[in-house]
Amino acid sequence: MAKTTSFLKKPLGMLALTLALILVGSFLAGMFNTSFYNVKVKEISFKGDHGTLDALLYMPKGAGANDPRPVIVTTHGYLNSKEMQDAPAIEMSRRGYIVLALDMYDHGDSRWSADIPVKDMFGTFWIYSQFDAAKYVYEQPYTKKDDKGNAYIAVSGHSMGGFSSLVAMYMDEMNALKTGYRMIYAGIPAGADFSYAAAIAPQDQMQAAFGSRTVGVIAGKYDEFFFNKSDAEKSASEKKVKGTVTSKNFASTASGEAFLGLPAGQAGDSGKFYQVASGDLKLEDKVVRPSQSGERVIFTPNQTHPWNHISPAATADLISFYTHAFKGATSPNQTDAALGTGHQIWWLKEAFNGVALAGFFLLFVPLITLLLRAPFLRGAVTGPIAAVSAPAGGRQKTVYWLAIAFSTLIPAILFPTLMDKSADGLNVLKIVSLVLAGLGLLAFAAGFVPGKSRAGAWLARTRIGSLILAVVAFAMWLIFHYAEHLFPLGPFFNEPTTNQIVYWALVSAAIMTFVTFAFHYFAKRDAGTRFNHYGISLSPTAIVASLCVAVLAALGGYLLLFAVQAAFGTDFRLWVLAVRTFQVEHFVTALRYIPFFLIYYFVGTMALNANTRGQRGGWFWAIVLNMGGLALWLAFQYGKDFITGVALYPGQALNGILLFALAPCLAVAAVYSRKLFEKTNNVWLGAFLNAILFTMIAVANTALFWNLV
Repeated sequence: MAKTTSFLKKPLGMLALTLALILVGSFLAGMFNTSFYNVKVKEISFKGDHGTLDALLYMPKGAGANDPRPVIVTTHGYLNSKEMQDAPAIEMSRRGYIVLALDMYDHGDSRWSADIPVKDMFGTFWIYSQFDAAKYVYEQPYTKKDDKGNAYIAVSGHSMGGFSSLVAMYMDEMNALKTGYRMIYAGIPAGADFSYAAAIAPQDQMQAAFGSRTVGVIAGKYDEFFFNKSDAEKSASEKKVKGTVTSKNFASTASGEAFLGLPAGQAGDSGKFYQVASGDLKLEDKVVRPSQSGERVIFTPNQTHPWNHISPAATADLISFYTHAFKGATSPNQTDAALGTGHQIWWLKEAFNGVALAGFFLLFVPLITLLLRAPFLRGAVTGPIAAVSAPAGGRQKTVYWLAIAFSTLIPAILFPTLMDKSADGLNVLKIVSLVLAGLGLLAFAAGFVPGKSRAGAWLARTRIGSLILAVVAFAMWLIFHYAEHLFPLGPFFNEPTTNQIVYWALVSAAIMTFVTFAFHYFAKRDAGTRFNHYGISLSPTAIVASLCVAVLAALGGYLLLFAVQAAFGTDFRLWVLAVRTFQVEHFVTALRYIPFFLIYYFVGTMALNANTRGQRGGWFWAIVLNMGGLALWLAFQYGKDFITGVALYPGQALNGILLFALAPCLAVAAVYSRKLFEKTNNVWLGAFLNAILFTMIAVANTALFWNLV
C-alpha cells in the first residue's frame, strides 16, 4: 500500500492514473453509448439546403434497408452540440429506433454555407436545421414509410432545437401540400414554447400545421426562458417582475390551453394525451387544408432549462411520448421497444464521461512536470522566491480578509452588468473609476508636499503607487466607456457568448490589478514585499519556455482527446461542461481570443499566489477567490427561484446558465495557477496553460458563426 501511494506521488505514477481514468472512463462511456454494442454509433456529415450538417447516427443492430425503422431526429439548443442529446439518443436507439443526433448549423461541426449579416444571425440555424435534416433522413433507405410515402420520422430538440422542430413540422406541412406526403410524423420540443416560432407563423397556424401528427412539449416549471404567462394573464405583482427566471406552469397558460385544445381557464393535466382539432391551415387567409385531429401532450417536470439535458424525468417523458406516438409503427424486430420509462442507462454513459473528464483535468500537472525535465523547457523554472508578506497585526488581518471578500464577490456582483454591458451599470462604474483615478492623482501630488509628519512621509513613499493606481483606474474607465466597441460581434469576434465572457474577464483583470497594486504600495511594500515576490519573471527564456511547455501540454491533452473519440466515440464531458474535439475554424477563432484571456489568467495567477501562497488553506482560498463569488451568485439566483418562484435576477436567464460551465473551469484554473507556480516559481506557465486550455474549451463548445459579414 505504501509503495502504491509513493508511486502515485511521482509524476509517472500520477500520469498513469490519469490515463487509466481517461481510458477506463471512455471505454465504459462508449459501451453504454452503444447499448453494449447493440447500436452502431457513427459520426456522419451531409449536405443540407443551407450548408453542411454533422450528426451522430445511432443505428440499432439489424436496422437498415432490409428492416426500416422509425427515425428520431434530435438536436440541441443554442450554444450546445449534438453530444448534449445523448440521453434520448441512447434510450431510443436501445429500444430499436434509429436516432440522428444533430449539430445545428454553426454549432458543433455543422456550418452554414452562405454569408450571414450580423443582424440576421438568429434567422439562420434554428429555422432550417431540423427540416434540412428531416429531408435528408427521408431519402435514406433505413427510414420506414407507409404505402403513400409518408415517413415515420419524429423531430425533437431542446430550446432553439425545439423551435427548429416546431418550424420543421410547419415547413413539412407546407411541403406536403405540394408533394402529397409528409416527411415528419411526430414532434416534441423540450424547453421551447411558440415564442420564437411565431416569427415563422402564429401559434394557431403552427398548431394547424401539426394536423393529425402527435405533438408534445416538455415544459419545465422553472425554465429560465419560456412557458410564461402572457401580459394579459399576469397579476399586478407578476407584471412588476422584469425577467423570465420565475416558476411557471405552461399547462395553465392561454398558450398551453390552446395547444391542448382546452377552453380558457381549464388547465391541462401533465402527461395526459388530448385529442385536439388542429384548426384550418391557411395561407393569405385562404384555407389550404381543413382541420385534422391529432394528439397533444404537455409534460411539466420540476426542472430548469439546462436540467432537461441530464434528467431521468425528462428522458422518461420522451420515452413515453415516442412509445405512444409510434405505437403500431415499430418494426417487429424492435423487441425492446416496450422497455419501461424507468429502464434508463444513459446516466451511466454520462457518469463515465465525467470520470474521463476528471482524468483529463488531472493529466496536465504530471505531464508538465515531466516536460519541465527537458533541456530547453526546464528554462521555465526560475529561482526560488519568498512568499508575499502575510498580514501581521489584527488591523492588517482585518483589511486582508476584507480584500479577499471584495475580490471574491466583486466579479459576481458586476457579472450581470458586464455580461449585458448595461448602460446604467457601466455609467456607475465609469464614475467610480474616475473618482479612484482622481484620488490617486491627489495622493500622488500630496506626496511632493514638504513635511516631516508620519502621514507626509507615508504619502511620499507611496506616491509612485498612487500614480500607478490612477493610471489603472483611468484604464478601467476606458474599458467601461468603450464597452460597446470592445469585442463587437462580427467576422473577427464571431462567438456571441465568448464575447460576453472575455469582456467580463478583462474587467475582472483590471479590478484585480488595481487591488493588487493598492495592497502592494499601501501595505505590503513596507512589510518587505518586492515585485519579484509576485513571480513576474522578465526572463525571455522563462517566458518562451513556459509558452512552449503550455502549448505542448495542451497539444498532448487534445491529441489524447482525438484518439479517445476515434477509439470509443466519446469525448470528455459532464452535463454542460464539455471538452470536445474541434475544427480548424474553432482553432482560428481561439487564437483571436487567447491574448485577451491571457491578460485575465496572468493577473489571476499573480493575485491568487500573492494572496494564498504560504497561507493556511491556501488551495481552498485560491479556488474561492477564482470562482467562489460566481458559485454564490448561482446559489442565490436559483435558491430564491425555487423558494419564492422569482430568481434573484429574473432577467439573467442565459448568463446564469453560462456559469454552470464557467465556474468549474475557474476552479480548475485556480488549482493549475497554484500548482504550476510551485513548480516554476513564476506566473507564466500557469497563465499560458489556463489561457490556451480554457479558451479552447469555451470556443469549441458554443455557437461559432464563421460566415458573419
